[in-house]
Amino acid sequence: MAGTGKTEMAGGQMIPRHIAIIMDGNGRWAQKRGMPRTAGHGVGAENFRKIATYCKDLGMDYLTVYAFSTENWKRSRDEVGAIMGLLKKYLLESIEKMERDRIRLKIIGDTSVLDPELQALIQKTDAIAASLPGCFQANVCVNYGGRDEIARAAERFRLAHPGQPITQDGLNECMDMAGIPDPELIIRTGGEYRVSNFLLWEGAYSEFYFTDVLWPDFSEKEIDRAIESFRHRDRRFGGVKS
Repeated sequence: MAGTGKTEMAGGQMIPRHIAIIMDGNGRWAQKRGMPRTAGHGVGAENFRKIATYCKDLGMDYLTVYAFSTENWKRSRDEVGAIMGLLKKYLLESIEKMERDRIRLKIIGDTSVLDPELQALIQKTDAIAASLPGCFQANVCVNYGGRDEIARAAERFRLAHPGQPITQDGLNECMDMAGIPDPELIIRTGGEYRVSNFLLWEGAYSEFYFTDVLWPDFSEKEIDRAIESFRHRDRRFGGVKS
């Protein structure tokens, strides 16, 4: 995908144009406090709002978060239901506030299996986002998996270009994230050190930042630490510095 640049902040500091986050640790955060896992997802959703606003204020263009994977359907009915309820709440709030806050919302993933009410709300948020070109964009990955995205992109290409060989550029145009620059930095909270099927195509040359902090406790200061670490990375994209 296009784009590997950075955005300049006040004072000449550079930040990634696009950050992606694996928001891990909601359930464990709640269990440590004697609460049901579903309570952690509620706190985590509120934290997403706060972090998205902070990224916008820093001058980033995109924030992508992993909210619900293709594998998360294996979780309990109560937990899945709570997550989908939070998604509905966030979609309704976005329909009301997107224009005011100048934040575009984009749901990424296979939404065809979601409840029809959620699909209708996503269509509304898509329409509003399309009317806000140039604004900060928050991408929320729902029923998303990197392997699934690549497979669906290949099928889209096959249908659009029958008999033609698949190329990287052609596949790029068929991805869920088409038109969005690759994330320069991928953050994973919660102390795990794996990508968990997240942005396998787009994250090919992303820098990674892992932290033990559970997602509900991930603050603006933690974003600052991740960006500071990113600034010291030597990004060569397979080349060698002259």
